[in-house]
Amino acid sequence: MPSTDLSLAECRTYQPDLPLPEGFDAFWRDTLRAEAPGEERGRPRFELVDSGLIHVRTYDVSIPGYDGQPVRGWLRMPAGASGPLGCIVEFLGYGRGRGLAHEQLTWACAGYAHLVMDTRGQGWSAAIGDTPDPHTGTAGTVPGFLTRGIEDPSTHYYRRVFTDAVRCVEAMRAHPEVDPTRIVVTGVSQGGGIALAVAGLVPGLAGVMPDVPFLCNIPRASRIAAVPPYTEVASYLQLHRDRTASAFRTLSYFDAAHHATRATAPGLFSIAMMDDICPPSTCFTAYNRYAGPKDVRVYEFNGHEGGTEHHRCEQLAWVRALFDGLPAGPAARS
Repeated sequence: MPSTDLSLAECRTYQPDLPLPEGFDAFWRDTLRAEAPGEERGRPRFELVDSGLIHVRTYDVSIPGYDGQPVRGWLRMPAGASGPLGCIVEFLGYGRGRGLAHEQLTWACAGYAHLVMDTRGQGWSAAIGDTPDPHTGTAGTVPGFLTRGIEDPSTHYYRRVFTDAVRCVEAMRAHPEVDPTRIVVTGVSQGGGIALAVAGLVPGLAGVMPDVPFLCNIPRASRIAAVPPYTEVASYLQLHRDRTASAFRTLSYFDAAHHATRATAPGLFSIAMMDDICPPSTCFTAYNRYAGPKDVRVYEFNGHEGGTEHHRCEQLAWVRALFDGLPAGPAARS
């Protein structure tokens, strides 16, 4: 796929007019305050399972998310490790599910706790999803999610997903084998957009690693992306010609480029210059607006696959250096 977006030089300085919606911070403060965890919502559940592996412990996870609704996941830890451990919380790409117990072993094999959050209502395109979205139907329903609840921010699908993600980070901070000062959030595509949202909503993270992030500069992406998922917005507005302003107003509350302006943790981005799913200028919108310390790896001749395992090497080195440079938290000193 040849590059059809801005050049790399243009992307590095790209600062589009992307105004923050009125009441953005209050909307998210009220959302998370209203959905604060409590006894009535239950507690996270971690059930040890037999994955057939002897060097990794795997737990079937259920965490109360939005409105206390259970969010599934897998927590993997190196077998025999004594905590507290650094922790990677990972969010999944569009359509992916949490998969099976023996998958996604890199971070646990590197010595970290690794929580993979299932995304509510997804899991139709790759791997298996186990978390229904009671507001829209069972797990594994087909897309598109960008226009679900688009009439109002309070009903939009990603309000629930971002809240789920925040609750997963909170659950890992409270886990007895995890150092709460050493939590990094990450994800590819949709997962990268969710990670950026969490970076803006949760203070005190150790790091953020968004890869080819989705949900960035949604107005531009919806106009220039030729393939899904952004085309869902264009298809919706093709039918509802009078709703352009209201649709983009709703989506602005879930634009990761806005959440990036609230982030403070160190960030390592990856962006692919031939990405026709998440155009590079939209990813650079979030990177250029990111308020914390930041670095980026650019894959000039790759599409939405990004850096894949080459970039995972970069991430492994970055996380090790990040954690080695952090002072031990209270749990680590006890």
